Amino acid sequence: MAELRRLSPKGKKVSFFVTCMVDMLYPDTGWSAVALLERLGIEVDFPMEQTCCGQPGFNAGHRPEAKAVAKQFLHAFRSAEAIVTPSGSCAAMVRHEYAVLFAEDPDLHEEAARISSLTWELTEFIVDGLGISDLDLRLEEPRSFAFHDACHGLRLLGLGAGARTLLGKAENADVSELQRADECCGFGGLFSVKMADVSGAMLERKLDHIEASAASTIVCGDVSCIAHMNGGLSRRGSEKRVRHIADVLAEGLPGEDG
Repeated sequence: MAELRRLSPKGKKVSFFVTCMVDMLYPDTGWSAVALLERLGIEVDFPMEQTCCGQPGFNAGHRPEAKAVAKQFLHAFRSAEAIVTPSGSCAAMVRHEYAVLFAEDPDLHEEAARISSLTWELTEFIVDGLGISDLDLRLEEPRSFAFHDACHGLRLLGLGAGARTLLGKAENADVSELQRADECCGFGGLFSVKMADVSGAMLERKLDHIEASAASTIVCGDVSCIAHMNGGLSRRGSEKRVRHIADVLAEGLPGEDG
């Protein structure tokens, strides 16, 4: 599949891809992302035919099944001008792995390439796509934050700087660095099921760094990692929690009460 030039999304309507886990487990995160986009004056559309990007099947090696799900994604977003999702993992799936799924499909490889070129992770869209680095946010009281960099977003999309910039410019937000922020939390989708012992050991090391951090809240861009880390923190009886960047930023919007 040929690499398409990535066009500016400025002035375009956004088709919002909520993702499976946000839809089922963290719906408020989806609303937070939409609130941020609408605050910027962007028209947001929600294609009702959307389901999954196909990543679970793809990562498990079930390529035909993943391709069937990905075809539905292409169909659901066929009219999109720009696609935005609050997940670096799902954005990476569309942007990188659709090239693999549709490489030998003459009927769909061009459409897959087009859709891939339109897909953005939320903070990437705001900072890199729109060129906005300050959302004029104000948190109700001073709070401290540190970031965990989810693997797919960091390594496949180069995410991290944009989210830190947006939160760092919010009034009353103090952003510091988490030790080994770029180290995997151990989730990895099916990895945490198939290799539970290794996953658990990785999680424990991540939790040690979180509890040692001076930050009261850890911020992340993928709810799968958030669920994994918060489950571990809860079992430890820790007061620390991990939150999605969209939820933290949305609390700083004018008129929001958290």
